[in-house]
Amino acid sequence: MKLRISHVLAIAGIAALLTGCGGDMAKQLNSNPALQATVMDAISQSAPMADQMMDRLLSSDSTRTLVLGKVLADSEALQTVMGTIARDQTMIDGVLNLAVQDTVMKSHLMGVLQGMKMMQ
Repeated sequence: MKLRISHVLAIAGIAALLTGCGGDMAKQLNSNPALQATVMDAISQSAPMADQMMDRLLSSDSTRTLVLGKVLADSEALQTVMGTIARDQTMIDGVLNLAVQDTVMKSHLMGVLQGMKMMQ
């Protein structure tokens, strides 16, 4: 994948800032919306960098909760997640095993399965 000149410059600028040429990177990112946009664009348009960022976001409880909240609140993302789970027998087994640990959910699930059985 070819990087555009703007991406190369953004990445070079970020690298220069991280090595101390531009002062405190976190301070600059927090105070400069244009720099924030440039950094986020560079990350979101590069699969390897986006992958690394997701690993970092999922590594702590607070940011993992934030990411999952965003995914669950986005109907398209949620449909993608549910579709992925629905096509994987191991994931379905895991969800069902987790669901039946709760008495109320187990009762609900058994009712749903009974209704499906009656429809056959």
